[in-house]
Amino acid sequence: MLKEFKDFIMTGNVIDLAVAVLLAGAMGLVVSGFVGDIMMPIVGHFAGGVDFADLKVVLDEAVVAADGAVTKPENAILYGKWINAIINLIIVGFVLFMIVKAYNKTKTPPAPVEEAPKGPTAEELLVEIRDALRK
Repeated sequence: MLKEFKDFIMTGNVIDLAVAVLLAGAMGLVVSGFVGDIMMPIVGHFAGGVDFADLKVVLDEAVVAADGAVTKPENAILYGKWINAIINLIIVGFVLFMIVKAYNKTKTPPAPVEEAPKGPTAEELLVEIRDALRK
């Protein structure tokens, strides 16, 4: 059973999958850093210096005791984080589109497949066989 497991793990497909998962994780970190650290400050600047993550609608204010301890936390709809998520999705989608587009340009087009010369149809073969049998 151990040998079977070793054979399974050492197949090319499992190794390729492991490498792909690791590269996808690293690529995710790169894209997240690009979006969060480079693109979102630019978007915030052109949106009037607004940090979307701070946008919210407060439903219930926080209740603070006399000693400064929060007895009841604030209840709010954090729609700014949702806006950030949408902007992240658009930017990540565009970056991945550009990566796939560049990758597709590097691939060589497949060589055209030449069609084999067409032989006689089944009907023609049957006619030849019939004629041969008559002789």
